[in-house]
Amino acid sequence: MKTLEDRCNAIEECYEFMLAYAAQGLTTEAGDGKGAQVRGFLERALRALGDLAEAYAAAVKQEGLAPAAPYMAFLAVLDRDAKDSRAAVELVLAQPAISSQLIDNLNASIHLRALLTDLFLIDEILKLHQNARKPAAAS
Repeated sequence: MKTLEDRCNAIEECYEFMLAYAAQGLTTEAGDGKGAQVRGFLERALRALGDLAEAYAAAVKQEGLAPAAPYMAFLAVLDRDAKDSRAAVELVLAQPAISSQLIDNLNASIHLRALLTDLFLIDEILKLHQNARKPAAAS
């Protein structure tokens, strides 16, 4: 994954696909390619989760956000949630068949939900700081 936006998109797209997949009521992976698709989305999300907190730490540093302590404390939370989410996704990918119920349970995982909320929070903070700089740069 090249950018934070790419990483976030991969994670969010996976979650959205999983919501639709879970609603299908499949007891095994679909023969119509949906099973391969869900695995593809999960694998892409798994790659996006790798070193996610470090990528955000670099963005926080690049933006010069201060004081650093609250950001570093939050990034430790993000790191834990990303690692917990990775473990859950890896567990699902290790299964020979991925049912809708299995994906529904993954969707309900507090780890995945916490991660999504973490991403929404830190992304919004970064956007606020980037937007605050734009008028000053234009002057």
